[in-house]
Amino acid sequence: MAHGFENDIQRILKLDVPIRNACKRKASSSSTFAFNALTPGKPANASVGLSKTPNKTPGKNKRATPSKTGGDRFIPIRNNKQMDVASFLITKENEPMDTNNAENQKAWSLSLNGYNIEEAKILHLGGKPLNAPEGCQSSLNVIYSHSTSPAPVNKTRYISSTPYSILDAPELRNDFYLNLFDWSSQNVLAVALQNSVYLWDATEGEITLLTKLKHEEDYICSLSWTKEGSYIAIGTSDGEVQLWDVDSQKHLRTMISHTARVGSLSWNDHILSSGSRSGHIHHHDVRVSEHHISTLTGHSEEVCGLKWSTDGRYLASGGNDNLVCIWPRVQEGSFGNSSQMVHCLSDHQGAVKALAWCPWQSYILASGGGTSDRHIRTWNVNSGSCINSLNTQSQISSLLFAPNHKELVSAHGYAHNNVVIWKYPTFTKVAELNGHEDRVLSLSLSPDYSTVATIAADETIRLWKCFELDPLEKKAKEKMAKSSCSVMYQSIR
Repeated sequence: MAHGFENDIQRILKLDVPIRNACKRKASSSSTFAFNALTPGKPANASVGLSKTPNKTPGKNKRATPSKTGGDRFIPIRNNKQMDVASFLITKENEPMDTNNAENQKAWSLSLNGYNIEEAKILHLGGKPLNAPEGCQSSLNVIYSHSTSPAPVNKTRYISSTPYSILDAPELRNDFYLNLFDWSSQNVLAVALQNSVYLWDATEGEITLLTKLKHEEDYICSLSWTKEGSYIAIGTSDGEVQLWDVDSQKHLRTMISHTARVGSLSWNDHILSSGSRSGHIHHHDVRVSEHHISTLTGHSEEVCGLKWSTDGRYLASGGNDNLVCIWPRVQEGSFGNSSQMVHCLSDHQGAVKALAWCPWQSYILASGGGTSDRHIRTWNVNSGSCINSLNTQSQISSLLFAPNHKELVSAHGYAHNNVVIWKYPTFTKVAELNGHEDRVLSLSLSPDYSTVATIAADETIRLWKCFELDPLEKKAKEKMAKSSCSVMYQSIR
């Protein structure tokens, strides 16, 4: 019996011979059409064994039921709609779907399967994951009905729109081309007010007058701290460069080589570079008596921006001639004039005072143009190519990189008179700091990189705590709470 049953199964799968020992009933015309369509090589009106099966078992007047001992099987009766669905799925398998029959197909699917098959797909190319059909007990229900939790969204950190401290800076010279304050690594802020230099200890809050020029008509043009923060260089309107020991408040020397005011200064170890209104850049070796060791002559107008790269390989200079020049490191023992620059970048259409080197990519330089240009540009100084350019719609007076969050800060004059924080390198705007009533002349960053100091023509210095490394710390919270309650006003002198 078992052997005969296996043979019957094989014949059923082939569908080309009559089934023995099967339930014998008269097939409907629709059944004949459906099974004929499944038989390869047969015309639609050809007869097969199943379509000729009698509807009664010989010798009996009632419908056959499945045998308890095996051998007979029950074939359910299919209605006309079910057979139509089967025929449609076979004959239309490779044809494009007609959108006009969408409702009929849905009805057929509900009738045949008990649910809409489109709503039970495990894979779906768009939208949210679909829920399993109601009452489905499949173990896959957990897989395709589970909605994954959304990816965490990086929330923008809070940046206060008000400064935590404001310092009064009377008689500040409103000159775009000058560099009048700098923040040392020992947390001391130096500010030039007309012909005097004042020091503000940001830790203790103490203010000290460092020096005052002898002649009232003279004025301070530039300031620059050494890397250690113990010495400061001062450029004056009569072409002098003074060197001071801040700890002992002692004037060490005066270096004279320029014929016009010194508006920009930058240190590279023991080499001090100074830029003049004459367009010349002088290198001074402060260790020797003959301090003037080299002259760079790439600019035709005043040098108003001067920055050594963080690794000391390159010097960037910006001038009122709209040029950005890249110079190589000073060679030991080299003397005399030199104009062998690495690159001369001429994309800006206005004076370039704002220069900043990227601390984490030493070959990246950011530069900003004046009122006629108003663009921030970033450069690869190894190749001399412009990486990115952004029109800020406002005069750019100063730039600096903030290492804690890898952002770029720009100070602006006409027409916005504000400070903007940009995400680098995408230049997505992070925040705007408003409050100055006149153009912002310069920026400086605290030694812990958490605070930006801005100085403006409204004769105020404002301190903004924008780059806290860990704002969740208890001490940082207390400081921010105190600063948000009241703004401290203090005079710089």
